[in-house]
Amino acid sequence: MEYIARDATIAPIAALIAEPTRAAMLTALLGGRALAAGELARISGVSAATASAHLARMLDGGLIGVVRQGRHRYYRLAGHDVAEVLEVLSRFGTRPPVRSLRQSRQARMLEEARTCYDHLAGRAGVWLLDRLRDGGHYASGELTGAGERLLTGLGVDVASARGSRRRFAPECLDWTERRSHLGGALGAAVTGVLLERGWYLRGTVPRAVILTDAGREGLAALFSGKELTSGTPIT
Repeated sequence: MEYIARDATIAPIAALIAEPTRAAMLTALLGGRALAAGELARISGVSAATASAHLARMLDGGLIGVVRQGRHRYYRLAGHDVAEVLEVLSRFGTRPPVRSLRQSRQARMLEEARTCYDHLAGRAGVWLLDRLRDGGHYASGELTGAGERLLTGLGVDVASARGSRRRFAPECLDWTERRSHLGGALGAAVTGVLLERGWYLRGTVPRAVILTDAGREGLAALFSGKELTSGTPIT
């Protein structure tokens, strides 16, 4: 058999992601928050010992990192690049069947508004990018002068986002909407401000975020009277 040189060996890292329990843990960590091993065990439906073994393998593989607070250890994705890989893979996967009213409610919440690691996704994220584009604030993967003034007035540190080592303001194809939301350093900065202002709150469902009354009013004012209801645009 002829040996073929490769630029990178992807099989080991793909195998780490492909195992169902580890995939469930990684998906839970896509919310951007650090979670304890016990919570990840519960989410993935395995024992504490099994969860610890999987977490150790992902740590060795560089997929996750550890945050220590006293005697407690919390796990999070190793960085936005890992999140991007997981989000791309989600586009090719199929949605799991919904078998209960609770699962149906959770699925609707994630479709309406969720975090894609550190930026807003779902219908809310797509709506936000559409409003920026329609208002002449964003074009061809770049923020316009008017867009920079708009977001700076909102409290977004555009200069810091532009100086980040990650891509500044790419369009990120949303796996539920099949349309783009705002990603990159700017998407993260905007989402951070929306959460800090209390316009969106993190929900009890991992990754889900909920539009507040303050957020509905603030976004309406920001985009000249456009209004959202529960993360969904009224057109």
